[in-house]
Amino acid sequence: MPHHVKGIRFYIFVLLALVFLAGKSALANNSVQYSNLGDFQLDNGSVIRDCRLAYLTAGTLNAKKSNIVLVPTWLAGTSKELCNLGFIGPGKLFDSSKYFIIVVDSFGNGVSSSPSNSQNQPGKDFPQFSIHDMVRAQHLLLTEKLNIRHVYAVVGISMGSMQVFEWMVSYPAFMNRCVPILGGPWTTSHEMLFWSAQLGIIANIAECKGSLTAMRALTPLHVMQVWTRDYRTTNTSPSNFSAFLANEQEKFSLYDAANWASQVRAIMNHDILKNFGGSRVKAAEAVRAKCLVIASEQDQLTSMKEAKTFACLIHAEILELKGPCGHFAFFCDHENLKKQVHSFLSRNFSASLKFKGKGNI
Repeated sequence: MPHHVKGIRFYIFVLLALVFLAGKSALANNSVQYSNLGDFQLDNGSVIRDCRLAYLTAGTLNAKKSNIVLVPTWLAGTSKELCNLGFIGPGKLFDSSKYFIIVVDSFGNGVSSSPSNSQNQPGKDFPQFSIHDMVRAQHLLLTEKLNIRHVYAVVGISMGSMQVFEWMVSYPAFMNRCVPILGGPWTTSHEMLFWSAQLGIIANIAECKGSLTAMRALTPLHVMQVWTRDYRTTNTSPSNFSAFLANEQEKFSLYDAANWASQVRAIMNHDILKNFGGSRVKAAEAVRAKCLVIASEQDQLTSMKEAKTFACLIHAEILELKGPCGHFAFFCDHENLKKQVHSFLSRNFSASLKFKGKGNI
């Protein structure tokens, strides 16, 4: 064999080895990693300069890359927070002993590109993004940066659930299963009132008195809405209220007001029907994945009715979490939630089963 041919083959071998090692490094476990997406254009035409997306992985990727579960984060939540709260790990809700978990930090959470950490567009100069923008960035990360063309499931809680609904219709063939938990396919006018009140607090306080004061002022409104009246009345006595509120305000003071507001605006504008002329039927027809839609009957933050309405249109399974915890039923009813999600993800559906006449699952 000519030496130049051997040299070319050796070069190709080394190149492939480097690509393989780079891919393994990009999917390393146990630490937050960052991917640079460059200048990322948003739906509204503006651009996030030097856009960075953070992510964390857990578990072992199998040879066929067929065990990937993508998890978008909730409002102000981070990938590290999901780990620290016990949602990710062997036997956990996001079971890393069976699946390769990829948690992606959403824009505006202070880890991925956000008003608080942007060098070129800090604070008010940071462009407004949408839930759809979050999902497009995640798709770009997976396909172009991590060389992943398909995932087994997309599962998310609260604002993460909104992103799951967006995944269903924006990239319908990209996953086999979808599990939106306590989030809706669109934001209702009643929900917009609540989020508008939060934005009003931030707008009127943050600029004059700073982020910490604004987030402390916002705390009672948010806490009142995420838990039900019965839960709070039962679990917090009037004599302990001052200590309870101070503790909650301490937690909320850790969040940046500009980051919080940027994600709230994305939630307010969330609507998976935008690219379907407002038609629920057309949006439902786009869905290919087998879905389990999870809602709480006493959720005061997200309309169970809207989630169930779309679930019925796509012939999804529906799980209603019980109890007085409202939006935080994913904490209070966690064992039941985990059991049902594990069962759904591991269930074998017939390969010949047709789903809404759109082909095999």
